[in-house]
Amino acid sequence: MTATRKTGIAGILLIIGIGLLLCGEAYLGFRISQLSSQRERLKEDYSVANSITFGIFSVDQWREKIASIVDGKINDFNMTTEQKQALREKVEKQLHRLVNTAVAEINKPQKSLGGKLKKLAFNALVDPDEIHAQVPAFASTIVNRVNRPASQKRLKGIISSKIDQLEKQTYDNTEPASVTVTRNIYRKYKVNNAAAFEQTVKAQLTAIRTQTNNYTIAMVGSAFLALCLWWLMRNHTKLHTTLYILSLLFALVLLLVGITATVIEVDARIESLNFTLLSEKLSFTNQVLFFQSKSINGIILALIHEPKPDAVLVGILIFLFVVILPLLRMIGKGILIWGRDKYAENKLVRFLAFDLGKWDMADVMVVGVGMTYIGLNGILKSQLSNLNIQEELLSTVTQNNTTLQSGYFIFVAYVVYASILSLILKRITTIKKTNKSS
Repeated sequence: MTATRKTGIAGILLIIGIGLLLCGEAYLGFRISQLSSQRERLKEDYSVANSITFGIFSVDQWREKIASIVDGKINDFNMTTEQKQALREKVEKQLHRLVNTAVAEINKPQKSLGGKLKKLAFNALVDPDEIHAQVPAFASTIVNRVNRPASQKRLKGIISSKIDQLEKQTYDNTEPASVTVTRNIYRKYKVNNAAAFEQTVKAQLTAIRTQTNNYTIAMVGSAFLALCLWWLMRNHTKLHTTLYILSLLFALVLLLVGITATVIEVDARIESLNFTLLSEKLSFTNQVLFFQSKSINGIILALIHEPKPDAVLVGILIFLFVVILPLLRMIGKGILIWGRDKYAENKLVRFLAFDLGKWDMADVMVVGVGMTYIGLNGILKSQLSNLNIQEELLSTVTQNNTTLQSGYFIFVAYVVYASILSLILKRITTIKKTNKSS
């Protein structure tokens, strides 16, 4: 078998192998984008259903929880012996004061004849000391009547009606909105209550996170394997063109997935708030303070749709330097490596392949997103730590779930991969020039 034939067979096998690898990477990238979108929808639904607006900031929620505690206390209320004794003493005190007031009123100087006769009759027939002596018996009778089942039921009914009246007067209209939102979300996830919704979302998020991590590792591994083929084929110069074109397609897949998948997720919440009222715990759990999930593409679109001209300008610049210029560089490299000599020496093609790299800001985007994550994470930790309270009557626990997502790591992989391809292209062009000179 001749060397030329061996090279041809090796080229065919190389194209088949790396083509299959490229298809696998494309599938992995597609699944990562799908899972990223699915995770974002799940987290958005969860943040809406558990929004602090419908929880801690809702007057309706506080009203229901407080009214429930108060109603329970009213229905379970029964006087203890100590409470009966304290009530009896207060009643006696009030009765003694009432007798003294009545005696003082009668004994005031009277100007009319009727008033003087009433005063004379009262002093002749009534002994204040005897009335004061009967006060303890009267007080006991009153306390006993108050503690009869019928009297307690009537008193509880009066208090409950007043509580209900106050409850109807206290509202902020968040309850109808909350009920509508949660009903629609529960219907969407085929659950009937908050506990089932919580369990369903957590299970789905766990599965998505596991799959996304596995797919991301496999995708980056595929790109690394494609680079390893360069080492194996470094001496087969006739295969360099085919291998480089296929490597550019790997870079294209990494770029597309890196800009469409989520790169950063900001999630700040109050994990629990416990408030002690009338010796009962009033609690709120998983209250989402803020949630935002963005891809590079999402960041660009959000900036472009802003009403401020400066934000629109920044969005256009990011799109130009992070998306368009990398694509132009790949096109330039492809033409340079695939085209004939006249294309290889074309100034525009060489500019796109080599000189445009100084304007490519993909690496700057990597640093920018990383610094944004560090800054946001630090700010949220600092602010949320101030909300952590551990007191006797009030305790709160906050949680910061801000993370970098798979899109960021894939975009980093693209930047590293593209840099290595640039070095390989310089080496190939150098070899070609050497061969021509010789």
